[in-house]
Amino acid sequence: MTQTQSRPAPPEVNPGRRFVGVALAVLSGVALAAQSRINGELSVRLDDAFAAALISFGSGLLVLAVCVPLLPKGRDGLRRLRFGLRTRQIHPWQCIGGMCGGFLVATQGLTVPTVGVAVFIVALVAGQSSSSLLVDRAGIGPGGPQPVTRMRLAGAALTVLAVLISVSDRLGHPSALALAILPLLAGIGIAWQQAVNGQVRVVSGSAMVAGLVNFFMGTVVLAVAFAMSALLRGVPARLPTGPWWLYVGGTLGIVFIAVGAAVVRHTGVLLLGLGMIAGQVTGALLLDTVVPGAAGRPGATTVVGAVLTLAAVAVAVAPTRRQ
Repeated sequence: MTQTQSRPAPPEVNPGRRFVGVALAVLSGVALAAQSRINGELSVRLDDAFAAALISFGSGLLVLAVCVPLLPKGRDGLRRLRFGLRTRQIHPWQCIGGMCGGFLVATQGLTVPTVGVAVFIVALVAGQSSSSLLVDRAGIGPGGPQPVTRMRLAGAALTVLAVLISVSDRLGHPSALALAILPLLAGIGIAWQQAVNGQVRVVSGSAMVAGLVNFFMGTVVLAVAFAMSALLRGVPARLPTGPWWLYVGGTLGIVFIAVGAAVVRHTGVLLLGLGMIAGQVTGALLLDTVVPGAAGRPGATTVVGAVLTLAAVAVAVAPTRRQ
């Protein structure tokens, strides 16, 4: 009983760690925005979203598969995870968060070239913030159950409104608007993914091991999806020879996954997601403004939606008074 009551405590114990965790989450959100643009561009060059996603996830898996066994902490983490699975400290279903990551990367290639990075990110974070409330309330993450306060609900509602505003200038293009549903669903999955990856991190004692498990599951799912796609439409004729940054999406994904797994026990799923949202929105707007893609520079409604999303972050993070 004592153990159960102390579970929710870690996120409240050290405000300094929470601040550092949110700052790292912001940086990882910027990395995700850059990954979205890279995977979207690779998808266009290959004319195959699933091939681009598999390359991105597969390259991340390759990096971790080489690094984790070479590091003493990585080898120890794998042993601890195996022991945790045998003794039921963690369940197999908590090790499949990478499936949601695979879906996220696939949606990047499918939607970013059409809707742009900014709209993709705003739709993504709407699903992420809403789902984070439920995941925190259920106590799926390593920090235990988190209360659903009025401020958190207001923040989630504002993010949904932000999505509607950001895509309002595309209402005349039903296909583009429909595509925004995919990152919305991916965002819902991300919250659960962050929670279970955090559990893997706690049991294994290694964010790199949590990342390896995540990338393995995501690569398996994407390999199956690519194989099915290849049967229907064939495989890309050849890989693009450049530029070099087309192939760093997997490395940026490692940053996103490892940071999330490492800090979620200090921040909780919602606060982690909100920090990442701030980074995603900032990075996406900068990318679409400075280096516009095929969808062009973001319009006024997209900017307003992004600003409203940042306001939602501030509202949800605001402390609530306890009676």
